[in-house]
Amino acid sequence: MKGLADESLFRIVHDFLIIYLPKMKKCSENTIRSYRSTISALLDYTAAVCKEPLAEVSFSQISGSVLTGFLDSIENSGASVSTRNQRLQAIRSFFAYAVMCDPALMIYRNEILKVPAKKNEKKETIDYLTEDSLKLLFAQPDPNTEKGFRDLFLLLLMYDSAARVQEVADIRIHDINDNKTPTLLLHGKGAKIRTVPLMDSTIQYFHKYMKIFHPDVNPDSKTPLFYSTRRGEQRALDTSTIRKMILKYGKQAREACPAIPENIHPHLLRHSRAMHLYQHGMELELISQWLGHAQLGTTLVYAYADTEQKRKAIEQATSKNSILKKKDAVKRFVISDDDMIRRLYGLK
Repeated sequence: MKGLADESLFRIVHDFLIIYLPKMKKCSENTIRSYRSTISALLDYTAAVCKEPLAEVSFSQISGSVLTGFLDSIENSGASVSTRNQRLQAIRSFFAYAVMCDPALMIYRNEILKVPAKKNEKKETIDYLTEDSLKLLFAQPDPNTEKGFRDLFLLLLMYDSAARVQEVADIRIHDINDNKTPTLLLHGKGAKIRTVPLMDSTIQYFHKYMKIFHPDVNPDSKTPLFYSTRRGEQRALDTSTIRKMILKYGKQAREACPAIPENIHPHLLRHSRAMHLYQHGMELELISQWLGHAQLGTTLVYAYADTEQKRKAIEQATSKNSILKKKDAVKRFVISDDDMIRRLYGLK
């Protein structure tokens, strides 16, 4: 193997991921995985921009403009502004550690610090799929093929459990309990674990999936539920593969229904499941616990989104000659803060 152009860069990356984060900062596996994924993607992006192999990447090449381009590429792939800012914070943390190891690297850290976090304008509504749009999305995989059936089951399980994409990638066979009350154990952010119920129809798909993809595996096995085979070796399906799969089926569904969003991403299924449950009467407190939200306020967005959707429908159905549409009519009521939402929905 050819030598490294900047051996210190890769040595510091190694120590940051293998020693500093797990042993000194006591970070969870999911947190370390997120850092590793971010740094790896940044190095790959830098190599691609500089048109050089990975071994030639150095601290000096990771400029402010390169970092900005990298963050833009993340957002352009469908990620949120929050995700973009989280990646930036991870990179800043790495460069702060690099300076601890070698103060001479401060010049490169200063370059990174020039890149600001992007302002995340608070959205009053969320994106989600209607139940009809969701059915159309689920109709895209071909269940008569092994890959198509796998993809369909993955979509159904992701929607039914409202799991985050990393949580789905981390599912092991023993995490699914298919007894009288089927449940799924999810390993969430910050090493938090939660159990969510599964529909009987999802369990039926699970049994068929096991017969096809894990015919001789013990139900208590820690084998990844979803995997890909490379060079004869089975590896857990990574999040990028899941994202690409969902985006592909989303584009196919959009050809039949232009109302479907252009960029369908894994979190859209999570939003859709929570929204549908709320619309069918599930209480916000239960949805908050089920989603693994640390604070109820995070879940209130579903109440606002549903209220806003109803308001728009009522407005469209109201006659133009109605007093409610006259210019001198009292300005219509609009929910504008969390306190009012709490009052409206009996939370206060």
